[in-house]
Amino acid sequence: MRIILVTFWLLIPLGFAAYHFGPGQEHVKLDDTETTLSEARSAVADQDWPAAIESYQKALAKLPKKEKETSIRIQIEIAKAKMQSARLPEAREDLAELVAQLNDDSSAPSEQKEEALSALANARYYMTYLMKLEGLPASEWEPEIEAARQEYKLLAQTGSNKEKHLSDLESAIRLARAEPTELYGLPIPSQ
Repeated sequence: MRIILVTFWLLIPLGFAAYHFGPGQEHVKLDDTETTLSEARSAVADQDWPAAIESYQKALAKLPKKEKETSIRIQIEIAKAKMQSARLPEAREDLAELVAQLNDDSSAPSEQKEEALSALANARYYMTYLMKLEGLPASEWEPEIEAARQEYKLLAQTGSNKEKHLSDLESAIRLARAEPTELYGLPIPSQ
């Protein structure tokens, strides 16, 4: 009886080791990802956008493949940080790709679809604002603001925060109608 108990007692650490080096590795990756995400969140709180982008990208690289929702959330946060760090065209392209992926994926959560579409509409709005300030012809900025207007309209009809999306829609319409000279001297809208 003692031999059985001693053998069992000695096999317990072996079981823990097998779990740690087997299925436990996914938990280790999730812990590493969460640590990197907390670094990114603190960089966002400090408004250190390049550090936030770098930390979010590291977290995305460490994340296990089956964590789709977390991956989408991180991609949205990367795009938002890029918008804040003067990389607006890159953020808009990333968001357009992400929205297309989410629209093709029927299992994607509707909240994430809404947030990604809202971020894309915001990026299009700010791109239009900057294009108008630069004095680009209407043929270049009109497709951007029209797409933003359509996205805000869709969000106002189907989204959860209808008042905010209606306000954004009105802002997009005002921007489309505004002359570039009306924008000169005004502070660039904050995101």
